[in-house]
Amino acid sequence: MKKSRRDENSSYRSILKGASMFGSVQVFQMLINMVRSKFVAAILGPAGWGVSGLFTTSAATLTKTCSLGLNLAITKEIAQMSEDNDKLSTVVGVARRLLLATSLFGALICLFFSRLLSFSTFDSPAYTWGFILLSIYVAFTISGNGEMAMLQGLRETKKLMTASIVGSVTGLVVGVPMYYFWGTDGIVPAMCVLGLVTWGFYRRSIRKSLPERPGGFKWAVHAPLVKKMIGIGLILMASDIIGSFTTYLAQIFIRHFSDLGTVGLYTSANMMTMQYSGVVLTAMAMDYLPRLAKVSEDKAGINKIVNRQTEVVSLIITPVVTLFILLAPLAIRILLTEEFMSALELIRWMALGVTFKAIMTPLGYVAFVKDNRKLFFWLEGVTGNFLTLILSCLFFRIFGLVGLGYAMVADGACCLVIYYFVNRRMYGYRFDRKALRSLAISILMSAGALLITLEVRGPGMYAAVAVVALCSVSLSFVMLRKILKADKAEAVPADDSESTEQNQSEK
Repeated sequence: MKKSRRDENSSYRSILKGASMFGSVQVFQMLINMVRSKFVAAILGPAGWGVSGLFTTSAATLTKTCSLGLNLAITKEIAQMSEDNDKLSTVVGVARRLLLATSLFGALICLFFSRLLSFSTFDSPAYTWGFILLSIYVAFTISGNGEMAMLQGLRETKKLMTASIVGSVTGLVVGVPMYYFWGTDGIVPAMCVLGLVTWGFYRRSIRKSLPERPGGFKWAVHAPLVKKMIGIGLILMASDIIGSFTTYLAQIFIRHFSDLGTVGLYTSANMMTMQYSGVVLTAMAMDYLPRLAKVSEDKAGINKIVNRQTEVVSLIITPVVTLFILLAPLAIRILLTEEFMSALELIRWMALGVTFKAIMTPLGYVAFVKDNRKLFFWLEGVTGNFLTLILSCLFFRIFGLVGLGYAMVADGACCLVIYYFVNRRMYGYRFDRKALRSLAISILMSAGALLITLEVRGPGMYAAVAVVALCSVSLSFVMLRKILKADKAEAVPADDSESTEQNQSEK
C-alpha cells in the first residue's frame, strides 16, 4: 500500500521538504527586509529610521501582547482535528471568534492610549495620530497571524509561502513610494497597507482548505475549548514575557558591572547569531509543530518524529554553524562596523551554543502537544530562562564579555540534558542510534571549528576552519541523501504489498 498519512507525516522527505520550503521563504523575506532597510535609510535618513523602528517595535509589542499567544494554540488544535471535518469546523469557528475579539482588543488599546503611547515612545504628543492609525495595522496583523496559524496547522505549505512572499513584496513595493512622497508621514500608512494585504492573502488562501461554513458558537458547548486555547496561549505569552525580562535583567547586570558599550557588543552578538540560526529554527518549527501535534496520542509516533527531526536539524545546522564561525569577521564588517570586532570571540562561542539550542528544540515541543501546560511552562518559561540568567551573570563576572558565550554553550548543554531526561521520564522518549550519531557529529564539528579559531592564528586558522566547514557541508549532504534513499526504499515493499493484495482480491 502507499504510505499512510502517519508514515508520510514522519518521513525524512516530508521533514526536509517542509524545512527547505519554509527556509527559502525566510531567506527571501530577510533579503527583502534588507533591501527595504536600505531604502528607508536612504530616503528617510537616521531620524526617519528611528521613527520607523519605534513604530515597528510598538506595533510588535501590542500585537504580541493583545493576541494572547493564541497562534501556536490554534496551530496545534487545527493540526489535531484536521482529519475530522466536524471537529475542524468547530475549532475554526471558535478560533475565528477569538481572533476577532483579540484584534478588536488590540486596536482599541492602541486607539484609546494613542496619546500616552506617543508620549512614552517619542516623548511628544506629535505622533498621536500615527498611533491612532496604527490601530488598523494592529487589528489586521493579529487577525492575519491567526489565519496564518490555521494554514500552518493544515500544513498548507505552498499557500503559506505564497502569502508570506506577497506580504514581503507588498511591504517593499508599497512602502518605498510612500516614504518617498510623504517622508516619515508615510511610515504608518505603509504598515497599514502591508497588514491589510497580508491578512487578505492569508484569508483568501485558507478559504478552500477549510469547511465551507465554520461551526456556530454556543458558550455552554464551546467554553471548554475556548478556555483551553486561551490557557495555552497565556502560558506561551508568559514564557515569552519571562524570556524578554530575562534578557533585560542580563543587560542591566552587564551595564552595572561594565558599561553601555559592553551591553551593545552583547546585544549585537546575540542579534547576529539569532538572525542566521532563526532562519533554520523557524523553518523547522513551522512544519514540525503540526506534524507532531497530529500524532500527540501515539507514543511510538512521537518518538519517530522527534528522532527524525533531531537527525535532520543536526545535519542542517552543522554546516550553518561552521560556516558562520569561519565567516564571522566578514559578517561583522558587512552587518555592523569594525568597532564590533571585539565581539568576534563571543559571537563564535554563541554559534556553538546555537548548535545545542537547535538540537534541543524538537524536544521542547513534546510537552506542548501533549497538553501538559504546567510542564511546558516550567521547562520553557522558568527553568530555561532561570539557567540563562544565572549562567550569564556568573560567567560574565568571572570571564568578562566572552563569558557570555561560555554561558550560552553551558546553558544549551544543560537544557538539552534536562529536556531529554524529563521527556524520557514523562513520555518514554529515547534518542535512537541515528539521532545520537547525527547529534554527536554536529556537536563535535561545531566545537572543532571553534577550537581551531582559539588555538591557531593567521591564514592557517582560516584554512583549517574552511576544511572543517567543507567537511561538514559534504558530510551533511551525503548523510541527508542517504536517509532520503532509505526513506524512499521504505515505501517500496509497502507498494509491492498493496499490488499483491490487489491481485489476490481480483483473483
